[in-house]
Amino acid sequence: HESAVCDNPRMRYTAILEAQPDGGLSRFLPSIARLYSEGDSLEEAVSNLREAASLYLESLQAHGEQPPMEEFAYRI
Repeated sequence: HESAVCDNPRMRYTAILEAQPDGGLSRFLPSIARLYSEGDSLEEAVSNLREAASLYLESLQAHGEQPPMEEFAYRI
């Protein structure tokens, strides 16, 4: 596992990266339920996750909903 941060103009989210047994990587944002993405490389996985997060946050905004807040967590 490895973590990185997904940027939004207003928010930053921690992303979890997992290597897949059959190759490639999957990523998810713990603060945004049900938002997962995959890619054959780190760059592709990050790009796909950023796009998915951006579309999700745009949808929330269009419906007048607030984006999820990232909760403080210890990284060990």
